[in-house]
Amino acid sequence: MIPVKSLVFCSMAAVAACRVFAQAPQSITIEQAVQEALQNNPGLLAEKLGIPVAETAAITARLRPNPVVSVSSDHLDWLGTGYSAVNGAGPTESALRIDVPWERGHKREYRVDTAGYAQKIAQARVADSIRRLRLDVTLACIDVMEAKARLELAQDNLKSLQGVVQLNETRLQGGAIPPIELTRSRVAMLQFRSNVKTAELALTTARVRLQTLLGRGPSQTPIGSIDVSDPLKIPIPPSAPALDQIQTRALAVRPDIQAARLDQARSQSELRLQLANGKVDYTAGAEYRRQQGINGTGNSVGFFVSVPLPVFNRNQGEIARVTSEEVQLQKQIEALQSQVSGEVTGAYREYETARQLIGDIESDLLGLSQEARNTTTYVYQAGAGSLLDVLDAQRAFNETMSTYYDAQADYRRAVSRLTSVVGEEVIP
Repeated sequence: MIPVKSLVFCSMAAVAACRVFAQAPQSITIEQAVQEALQNNPGLLAEKLGIPVAETAAITARLRPNPVVSVSSDHLDWLGTGYSAVNGAGPTESALRIDVPWERGHKREYRVDTAGYAQKIAQARVADSIRRLRLDVTLACIDVMEAKARLELAQDNLKSLQGVVQLNETRLQGGAIPPIELTRSRVAMLQFRSNVKTAELALTTARVRLQTLLGRGPSQTPIGSIDVSDPLKIPIPPSAPALDQIQTRALAVRPDIQAARLDQARSQSELRLQLANGKVDYTAGAEYRRQQGINGTGNSVGFFVSVPLPVFNRNQGEIARVTSEEVQLQKQIEALQSQVSGEVTGAYREYETARQLIGDIESDLLGLSQEARNTTTYVYQAGAGSLLDVLDAQRAFNETMSTYYDAQADYRRAVSRLTSVVGEEVIP
């Protein structure tokens, strides 16, 4: 037999689990979701680590060459030959020498300047990653809001068909309709019930994708237990900014274009560095030497200057590489600017189309389809209509509302994409 305490504990655990699953999803706004993603998204956190890596390159660039210390001892009588004025085998000499490299051509300044550009490029790339992540999170939130609207529509349709089925069951008992009429209404109700299940699955999938972008694991938040509180429908401005103004702003503020321009400036700085590296560096040294001989001890001091002769290597290869790289970067900037202009144009046309479509649906279809459904249902309930008319009106209303929700979601996506491709908010 199972102990009573175990049964009580299991019952309490089951009740607690039911309470957890019965909890409403945590509701957040789009801006809250974006801020959470900026703090916890693993991909963005990995991208941000590139900034301290670039900072270490600046530390290395500021370092100066190390001096060289040399210690020597010559003519040691370790083999027992002995030293005399005849054999000239000595005397023993000990020396201490210090050589200090002297960089010419402002190499250190150019290294620091080039490394500073690398840090700015890393920051610009992080800003571009933030721009793209903000768009991804916003689109994921819109997917959740659209899925919620579709689920509510499917539940409303199912509720309407359930009322028709209950009405037909009452009519069948009174002999007012044949059994086939009730069967048709039940089949239609089952179809809309399937639509509800499909909408529930779409909502769960959208919530899971949003949860992944926010960096939440299953241990932090149960799967699918997140919601977006913002409404799907937002006010639509009467007009939009001019396309040429938006393109000009995009070319000025987009982080990826800024990163490309900084990369070009880094290449120019590196060209100056490689030209400076083509200049030879001097090495100055000083030496103290001590001689211990038969006739006495002598001390001497020497000074040295070492100058490499740039006969073969004048850093020609690196200078040519950086020169070619500068031309390549200029072409890449031109290609990126053309790509950004195309993205802005496409996003702007998408925005205009979505804005016009919403206006057409609201003015031409939305009220008529809802009125047709309500009127047809009322007439059928009064016994003066047919079930086929009710189902046709219900399907027409469902398609109209689905199209309307698609248009609302597409409009919000178009606004988000336009903001992302420009790099700043352009639609109030």
